[in-house]
Amino acid sequence: MSDDWAAQRTEAARVQAELLRARQDAEHERAEALLREFVAAAAHAGLEPEPLLVKGYGGRGTARTTLRGWYLRTDRTAGVTTDGTFYVLTAPLTLVDRLRGARVEPQRPPLVLGAGGKDGSSIELVAALERVLPGWRGPAT
Repeated sequence: MSDDWAAQRTEAARVQAELLRARQDAEHERAEALLREFVAAAAHAGLEPEPLLVKGYGGRGTARTTLRGWYLRTDRTAGVTTDGTFYVLTAPLTLVDRLRGARVEPQRPPLVLGAGGKDGSSIELVAALERVLPGWRGPAT
């Protein structure tokens, strides 16, 4: 009986993990669609992209990147490039990174930036995009 129970629990855990992955994938896909829509609206509005910098952990310095786009958070720790790719703009920076520039990897975007962080540090992606380009989605219908 205990082997059967253990097998059932293992299967239930596997199913739960699959459901969680599916929910996360759906969230990322909605966020990616929002970023593509925003980038098109920004280009249409003539919103100029700017060079994106990476901040060191704990606010320890900054480093250049080859990326151009828009910061999504007021603390400049997340951004979107002109092709709609999302980046977390914090990293452990070395002296070489600060002098030569840093390379950051794209991330799958969340619908809530900073979710699970300190109180008041999270913001919905739509609200962050609205701060960058007010009215970018047009009139609400």
